[in-house]
Amino acid sequence: MDKNQNLNKEALLYHSKGRPGKIEVIPTKEYANQRDLSLAYSPGVAVPCLAIAENKDDVYKYTAKGNLVAVISNGTAVLGLGDIGPEASKPVMEGKGLLFKIYADIDVFDIELNTTDVDEFIRTVKIMEPTFGGVNLEDISAPACFEIEERLKKELNIPVMHDDQHGTAIISAAALVNALEIVGKDIEKVKIIVNGAGASAISCSKLYVSLGAKKENVFMFDSKGLIHPDRDNLSGKKADFVNDNMAPETTLSQAIDGADVFIGLSRGGTLKKEMVKTMAKDCIVFAMANPDPEITYEDATSVRKDIIMATGRSDYPNQVNNVLGFPYIFRGALDVKSSEINEAMKLAAVHALADLAKKQVPEMVNLAYGTDNLTFGKDYIIPKPVDPRLLTSVAPAVAKAAMDSGVAKANITDWDAYELELSKRLGQDNSLLKIIHNKAKQNPKRVVFADAENLNVLKAAQEVMNEKLAIPILLGNVETVKQIIETNSLDLNGVEILDPSQANPKILDDYGNQFYELRKRKGFTHDEAHGIMKRRSYFGAMMLKNGAADAMIGGQTRNYPETIRPALQIIGKRAGLRKVSGMYILMSRFGPLFLADTTINFDPSVEELVEIAELAAEEVRKFNITPRIAFLTYSNFGSVAEGPAPMRMRAAVAELKKKYPDWIVDGEMQAHLAFDHELLKTNHPFSDLADGSANTFIFPNLSSANIAYNMVKEIADIEKIGPIVMGLKKPVKILQMGASVREIVNMVSLAVVDAQRSE
Repeated sequence: MDKNQNLNKEALLYHSKGRPGKIEVIPTKEYANQRDLSLAYSPGVAVPCLAIAENKDDVYKYTAKGNLVAVISNGTAVLGLGDIGPEASKPVMEGKGLLFKIYADIDVFDIELNTTDVDEFIRTVKIMEPTFGGVNLEDISAPACFEIEERLKKELNIPVMHDDQHGTAIISAAALVNALEIVGKDIEKVKIIVNGAGASAISCSKLYVSLGAKKENVFMFDSKGLIHPDRDNLSGKKADFVNDNMAPETTLSQAIDGADVFIGLSRGGTLKKEMVKTMAKDCIVFAMANPDPEITYEDATSVRKDIIMATGRSDYPNQVNNVLGFPYIFRGALDVKSSEINEAMKLAAVHALADLAKKQVPEMVNLAYGTDNLTFGKDYIIPKPVDPRLLTSVAPAVAKAAMDSGVAKANITDWDAYELELSKRLGQDNSLLKIIHNKAKQNPKRVVFADAENLNVLKAAQEVMNEKLAIPILLGNVETVKQIIETNSLDLNGVEILDPSQANPKILDDYGNQFYELRKRKGFTHDEAHGIMKRRSYFGAMMLKNGAADAMIGGQTRNYPETIRPALQIIGKRAGLRKVSGMYILMSRFGPLFLADTTINFDPSVEELVEIAELAAEEVRKFNITPRIAFLTYSNFGSVAEGPAPMRMRAAVAELKKKYPDWIVDGEMQAHLAFDHELLKTNHPFSDLADGSANTFIFPNLSSANIAYNMVKEIADIEKIGPIVMGLKKPVKILQMGASVREIVNMVSLAVVDAQRSE
C-alpha cells in the first residue's frame, strides 16, 4: 500500500471510528436528577425565557448564543475538491468546528445548505440570526461568496466572515509584513504578482492595499491572463484589480521579471524555476495552492538563496494556515459582542500575528516542530499554529479594534483579567504563573544556573533575561557555553559565565575553607572540601551562601539527590525545622493544586506531617491563596479504625487544628472527597472542606505522593511547577532532569520571588 492509500484508509477510519464524525454537544450544566432537569427545562426554563422576552440582550446572559458560531457552507468550493455538494462538505465543516473549539473554546453548529441560489442562502442564514453570536461562511464558490458575505454583513447584527477570503488574507498579510521587514523593502514600492483571481486572491490583494501596497503595483492573473481594462470577461470582483501598466497580452512569465513578491492562489506547478530566477533581489514567494504549491519549496530555494518562501503546507517553513486567524478573530469579536468583523479588526489581527512572530518561541512549539530554536527570520515569519500565545495575542487585539472602531456592544476594561480569562478557556489557568512572573519582574534577582552547559538552560536564561525576570549567572566551561550560545543563535550578551574549576584561587580557597568548617565533623577532609568546590552545584550554593547570588537553580543534568545534597550541606534548613520537604504545583482545571511531600520524606512521622503541612501552607499563602488542606489516605474520618497511615494522618490533623484553630484543614480522607465538597457536605457535614474543594494535599508517604503526582500530570497533561524545596534558608530550586524551557523559566521566577521575600 502506497503512502496515499494508507492516508486514505486512516482518514476514513478516523472519521468513522466510535461515534461517527468529529464533534458532539455536551451539557454545561448539571443534569443528574429531577431537580436539575426541572431547572434545565420545564418549568424552570420559563424564567430566563421571560427575562429575554423583556430584554433581548439577555440572550447573551442566559444562553450559549455569545459563544456559538455557525459554520455554514453549500459545498460549492470545498478545499481543493470543488463543487462536491453540501453532504460531502460536512466533514470539513465539522473539522472547522473542532478547530474553533480546541483553539478558542468557541462552540459551533455546522450547517450545510442544499442551495446554490444566493437569495435563498442569504434568507436562510438571516432567519437563524437569533441562534448565533457569529457566522463563519466556508467553502462557497466565487462570485456568489462575495455577494453572500456583503449582504449578510449589512443585514445581520452579528459578525460575519467568509474565512476562505479573509483568513488567508490576514495570515498572508502578517507574513508579508514580516518578510518585507526582513529584506528591508517598502510595501508602497514593491511590485506584487498575484496568480489567481478567486475569493482568496481578491481579499488578499485588498488587505495588502489596506497595508499600503499601491494598486498600480499589483498585477493579478486568472486562467485567461492579466486582469486588464481591455478584458470584457471579468466576473465578480476581478475588475477591482484591473491594471493597464502592462500590455494586455503580458504573460505571467513576462510579468514576474523584476517582481518583488509573488502571491500564488491558483494551482500547483504554475510557477517555474526559470521565472523565480528573474525576480528581484531578496524576492518573496508565497505559493499557497493546496495541496500542491505553485512551486515546491525545494525548487524555489534551489535557484534563489535570497528567497523568502511560504506555502500552505506544514512540512515546509512559513505555513500560511487559516487556523492562525479565525478562532482568535471570532473570539475577540464575540467577547465584545461586535456587530461585525471590519477592516480595523482584520488589520489588528495582522499586526498581532506579525508581532508575535518576533517574540521568543515557547519550547513546546520547538518540540512540536522538531527544532531546537525557531527564531524570527527567513524561515520563521509567522507564528506556528500550536503556539499557545495566539489566543492571548490576537483575540485582545481584535476586541480592542472592535471597541475603537465603534462596532462593539460590550467593553473590556481590565485587559489583564481578560487575558487570564482567555487562558482559562483552554484549561490553562495561568493565574498563579502570572502572579509569580509579575512579582519577579518587580525586582529581578541574581540567579545562578548550575547547569549552563545545557541548551534548554541557556534558552531559559535568555528568556528570563529578555523578560526581565532575573539576572542570570551561568556556571560551566566558558568555551562550551559560548559555543552552544553561538551555534543556537542565542542572545546572552553581557551575561556572566563562570567556570568553577577556573575561578579566582582566593575565592575557591575561601569557599573550600568555609565548606571544611561546615563538614569537617561530617566526614570531609580539608583537601576533599577544597576539591569539591570545583563542582558547579557546590560552587553555586556557596555563591548563594556568600551573597554573590540571590538564588540558585540546578538539577537539569543531575539526579535529584546529587543536586539537593550541596544545598542541604551548604545552605541548610531553617532553624527549628526537623527536615526540609518538597512540593509540586499542578495547574489544573480546578485551579492550582499543591501536593506535598512529593520528593524528600519517605515515611514522615506525625510531627513531620504537621511540619510538611505548615511549610506547604506558607508556600500557598505566598501566592495570595488561602490554603485548604486535605490529609489523604485510604480512610474517611475513621472509617478504617486501624492502620498506620490513617492513624498518623488523623493525629496530624488533630495537632494542626489545635495549633491553628482558624486553618481550613481536615482528614483523614480519600482523594475524591477532597474535590467533591457536595458529597462531603452530605456525608460529613462537620468537615472544614464541606463548603469548597481542597487545594493543598498532604500524603502519608513519599511513595503515594510521588505516584499520585506523576500519574496526574501524565494523564491530565497539565502544566506543573516544581519540585519546590521548602524549608531551606535561601532559595534553591531543583529541576527535574530534562525539564523544559518553560518549566525552568517558571522555577527561576519562583526563585526570584523567594529571594525578594528573604530580603
